[in-house]
Amino acid sequence: MTRDVRLIQRVAAVVALVAIGLVLVVLVVFVVSSLTAVIVAVAGLAIATAGGWWVITEGMPRRAIGIGGLVAGVLVIVVALAIAVSGAERIGVRLAIVVALLALGMAAAHEALRRDFRGIDVRARARTPEHPVLLCNPWSGGGKVDKFGLVDLAADLGVETVLLDHGLDLEQLARDAIARGADCLGMAGGDGSQALVASIAVEHDLPFVCISAGTRNHFALDLGLNRDDPRETMSAFRDAIERRIDYATVGDRFFVNNVSLGIYATIVQEEGYRDAKTETTKTLLPEMLGRQSEPFDLQFTTPDRQHIDGAFLVQVSNNPYVIGASLEASQRRQLDTGRLGVVAVSADTGAAAARLMALSAVGQRQRSPFWHEFTVEEFEIRSRSGHAFAGVDGEALDLTTPLQFQIHPLGLRLYVPAGNLEQAERRRAREVSVGSLLAVAAGR
Repeated sequence: MTRDVRLIQRVAAVVALVAIGLVLVVLVVFVVSSLTAVIVAVAGLAIATAGGWWVITEGMPRRAIGIGGLVAGVLVIVVALAIAVSGAERIGVRLAIVVALLALGMAAAHEALRRDFRGIDVRARARTPEHPVLLCNPWSGGGKVDKFGLVDLAADLGVETVLLDHGLDLEQLARDAIARGADCLGMAGGDGSQALVASIAVEHDLPFVCISAGTRNHFALDLGLNRDDPRETMSAFRDAIERRIDYATVGDRFFVNNVSLGIYATIVQEEGYRDAKTETTKTLLPEMLGRQSEPFDLQFTTPDRQHIDGAFLVQVSNNPYVIGASLEASQRRQLDTGRLGVVAVSADTGAAAARLMALSAVGQRQRSPFWHEFTVEEFEIRSRSGHAFAGVDGEALDLTTPLQFQIHPLGLRLYVPAGNLEQAERRRAREVSVGSLLAVAAGR
């Protein structure tokens, strides 16, 4: 998504860059007499900056966490100053200078990177559907459809509900709803069901409503929807904002989250995985990463033309993830970049892959030659066997290779509750970096 960069934003970006540089230089100069103090001061500055940014860009309860981080960071800086400087008055003056520069830098960065939220929902107001249909999986998420009274709420909103029952086909139910005149489709269920119904909505150019009634609801999380109470999103059927996001395909298979191959894809094939995910993973993972394990039959080529053979794990996602300590803990901050995110682990042995996972847990994965992370618009995965196990939005499949992945920019029409576009922009704001400030300063 692009946006016009106003002059005031460019000026703010320059001010932010100067203030950030000054606060770092000034702080180091203040404590340069002690290497320990320098290390502590830089750590404190990082904590305070992260906390301060959450204070500016987040609502509660994240803002409260940000306040805690900001206070903790400032206290760490005080400790650094106390190590290197004597006298409470000198410490106080220097701390005031650091805090003032820090506040100026964060305020300027916020002005440079923020969007004007005033009227954003009004401009995106959607047409109210005349015949909306909500498909429901009554077993998903341990029975969330019944727990939150979604069927009764739908009736109050004038939304037709269709319950998935044993022996019924979800795709056929969605197509039957369209044949009856549905002009908006919603799905109350898990990510696999969301992707299936969303694909049919795209096929017929209909808006789609995601109701987070699954177990983990990764799609709803990355959309910024309320996963704890799906009733909140039900308002999108009657008072909606239209939002356009990307979707992706592997062959003719539609997905909204990701496709995993290798270790995870093999584990999800196991009978009983859905009922005991943690236990199944703990049982199979050591065996699959053991010293005698053979590399997986997966090959691909990176954008810089490096040929990778024997990857233990490949994850291709609809927009890139911000990788946490593990792939399971990762999230996407944007769903409209027009890029696939690719993360892969390759190694000569299972033991090497295990060492990489250990590095990943402490945030040092980029130091390993076995870690591959990049974004592309199209991607291909090959195998010598002609097939590969895959987890497509969590659904276990055996697919024919080569696998052709493609991103479809802004191809999915979503109806979301008022305020969701602002929430999406707040998620985007967490991407703040020196690079993004330089881009705004240059008018991009």
